Amino acid sequence: MEKLLWSIALPGFGQLLNRKFLKGILLIFLEFLVNVLGNFNKIIIFSFQGDIDMAIEQANNQWLMFYPCLYFFAMWDAYKDAGGGNKPYAFLPFVFAAYFVTVGTIYSSKLTIFGVLLGPIWLPMLSVIPGLIVGFLLKIILTKKLAS
Repeated sequence: MEKLLWSIALPGFGQLLNRKFLKGILLIFLEFLVNVLGNFNKIIIFSFQGDIDMAIEQANNQWLMFYPCLYFFAMWDAYKDAGGGNKPYAFLPFVFAAYFVTVGTIYSSKLTIFGVLLGPIWLPMLSVIPGLIVGFLLKIILTKKLAS
């Protein structure tokens, strides 16, 4: 759990704790690269301040599209290397969260929910929930099918 939580804080930290130094440094480098080139910190600040239009304007979606897969892969990898994820299909919630957050990123500048434009931070963050639900449901279904 510790490695997973550190990986949530910053991709690559979980790998460093797992003594996978090269992988950890690579993930940290990639996180900084995508963060800077995607203007991620700027859009986080604008989103938290409620300036969604400015967040959308600052977002470089060509780079932000990489972030969900990088982020959820780093979490999965740290969790797996620490001894978690040994059950069949344990990766599915991570994978589907990445898929749904990527789709949330794609639609973040246009999609409104109850007339509210959530933008490039809030819509992708909310997209984690259905991604996890789909991932856990598929894991349950496939695990039961495997057992029968």
